[in-house]
Amino acid sequence: MPQMGSRARWRQSWAPQPLTPLIEGPGPEMQEEGTKKESSWEVIREWFRTQKISPGGSFSQSFYGTIHAKTQDLRLLLGVLGCPLAPIPSAHDPTLSIHIKDTPFETSTAKYIIQQYLAATGCLKQQKDTKNMYATGTVKMICCETEISSGKNVKCLGTRSSENGCFVLWQMLPGMWSLELVVGDHKVVAGSNGKTVWRHTPWLGTHAAKGPQRPLRRIIQGLDPKTTASLFTNAQCLGENRIGTVDCFVLKVSADRAAVVERSEGPAEVIRHILYGYFCQKSGLLIYLEDSHLTRVPTQDNDTVFWETTIGSSISDYRDVDGVLIAHQGRSIATVFRFGELSMQHSRTRMEEIWTIDDVMFNVPGLSMDHFIPPADIFNNISSP
Repeated sequence: MPQMGSRARWRQSWAPQPLTPLIEGPGPEMQEEGTKKESSWEVIREWFRTQKISPGGSFSQSFYGTIHAKTQDLRLLLGVLGCPLAPIPSAHDPTLSIHIKDTPFETSTAKYIIQQYLAATGCLKQQKDTKNMYATGTVKMICCETEISSGKNVKCLGTRSSENGCFVLWQMLPGMWSLELVVGDHKVVAGSNGKTVWRHTPWLGTHAAKGPQRPLRRIIQGLDPKTTASLFTNAQCLGENRIGTVDCFVLKVSADRAAVVERSEGPAEVIRHILYGYFCQKSGLLIYLEDSHLTRVPTQDNDTVFWETTIGSSISDYRDVDGVLIAHQGRSIATVFRFGELSMQHSRTRMEEIWTIDDVMFNVPGLSMDHFIPPADIFNNISSP
């Protein structure tokens, strides 16, 4: 894990890779190293194909029966939980005065709840402006079994396996961030310079995210209350619900149609991306975050396959850091559900991440925009006709 004083990690040499849009969902490479698919959705289809049910009704064990099974599990974990993005861009500074005149009741109620959240976290009385942030933490990623069904036959494949890792996160306003995540023998690097969001994995190379610039989901899991609040500035209040024994207000935001269309890649069409925030009625703090991402992908046999990725995150252990309450612990459970429009066959894979924040620091001296410059091949792709 790189240290704060090190600048070597910002001067990494990036091997040139064909640039394709970042896929927010499962993206494991199912072939040997160096033989990459043209489309990451082809990789996903291959991943399911290795788990398919045979015509006689038995289940193929090739996916979990190979020596690469653990590696593929970890790549799936990192593809889904490593560095997902929020569904919408951040809005204006949420600490500014709100205007509720001629605003629908559900929206004005949500604005009031967000102001209570900012007050509860200490952002409204913060004396010094926060220009940047540094955080380190540890993760434990767990891949659980995959359930495959074909009408009458249902079988679970795989075993519960886990890998430990750590990460370092840098953030600089407005909209710049950098993440390095190491789990097992795999490393994922992602970042944003405020205009372009990108990700690099050893098995898929460097990818740029299409659509509007959006914050890293890991940041809004209690690490940056202001960014979290800005996402819910124009939210709808759906009413009340309970998380365990805690009464919460539920707020909802979703990406508009134009934004999800812009994020689609070739035949893979993003249908919707919704985010729900559960704010404790007693403390005002965010204690649960859930988002659902649905993509439609056509198949070669004239069927349509839907991939729905749902991530639910419990957020806890708020501690004071320079007058702001920051969540230091949490648990995310993700479910990847694949189902066909015509076929009776479907699969459901469940995975989990337990994370802990070890250190948080605001206004780190010397941190500049140069720390968030994307890899050179990103710029080459943008400048090409």
